[in-house]
This record gives sequence, structure tokens and C-alpha cells, in this order.
Amino acid sequence: MLLVALATDLTARMGLLAHPHQKALRWEPKRLRLGLFSIPAAIARTARRTILHLSHRAAWAATALTAISRLRAHA
Repeated sequence: MLLVALATDLTARMGLLAHPHQKALRWEPKRLRLGLFSIPAAIARTARRTILHLSHRAAWAATALTAISRLRAHA
């Protein structure tokens, strides 16, 4: 039960940092699973770098890319 609470808290915090001025900030975990967490993607490793390739056909890919760039800026 502690792991579920931790995962929910991390999802909420990620929303606060990654989507401060978007509707995605108020999405419930079910909506996040259906939208952002189900985008087809592939992870590639090259030249000691890890690259995430998101599908351009996904309707939520632009939102995910914006969130990733904002989270990287906080790190």
C-alpha cells in the first residue's frame, strides 16, 4: 500500500513540475495512463547517451515532449 501511495504522490508532483500552465496539471491518474503513459515509444542507446523516440502519430506526443523538457530543466 505504501508503494501505491508513493507512486500516486510522484505522479502528482510530476504534474506540478511538468505541466504548470496546462490542463494536464489537473488530470487524474487514469487519464494520465490513457493519454501520456500509453504513447508508443522506443529507447535507443548510442554514444553513451540514452534517447527516447516518441511516436509522432500519438495525439499527446507534444504534451509529453513539453513535460520532458520542463523536467530536464528542473534537474
